[in-house]
Amino acid sequence: MLSGADQLLLPIEAIGTFAFAVSGAMAAIRSRFDIFGVLVLAFVTAIGGGTIRDVLIGNLPVNWLTDTLAIVSIIAGCAVTLLVYRHIRVVEGWLFFFDAAGLGLFTVMGTQIGLEAGMSVGISIALGTITGCFGGVLRDVLAGSKPLIFQKEIYAMAAICGGLVFWLILEVWDALLIAQVTGILSIVLIRVVAVRFGLGLPRITLREG
Repeated sequence: MLSGADQLLLPIEAIGTFAFAVSGAMAAIRSRFDIFGVLVLAFVTAIGGGTIRDVLIGNLPVNWLTDTLAIVSIIAGCAVTLLVYRHIRVVEGWLFFFDAAGLGLFTVMGTQIGLEAGMSVGISIALGTITGCFGGVLRDVLAGSKPLIFQKEIYAMAAICGGLVFWLILEVWDALLIAQVTGILSIVLIRVVAVRFGLGLPRITLREG
């Protein structure tokens, strides 16, 4: 019998996996990959961060090897993207939407898993950030793009802030569902505001000569 926390994690994981699979598939289509390449990039984007997290905390075999729902979510995300991408005029906009949604969902899930494993708050938020960010890093690298996490655009900091919001609400009110929803929405909102107004962290530059 699954605990209440585990039951709440299942839909978050499924939706997050689907969102990142769509994000990876769209990035592959934008880079003119073939169908196999689209499937591979969708798969890597969806499971990359969670795989690194599971290895770090010793949760072996990693989650997707024993979770049929994760595989089904990836295949569904890939299939939906292949069916509708011709009707999407602005691929970049939808890529951003699904990437932001996946970042929020996976960050909160990773943070919760860290807390349930008895990790400290800082380590749990770091695990959430890894879960949310590194699938996108692998996607961008394989697609030949500079990873968003290393650019001026706020990305990892959005995950860190969302993980902190999730923990604070859980600590103060002990309301798991509210903490999850608020943490996810705060990450998406930070990403939207950062991109809309061009907000970001300062870059380090060297003066010529």
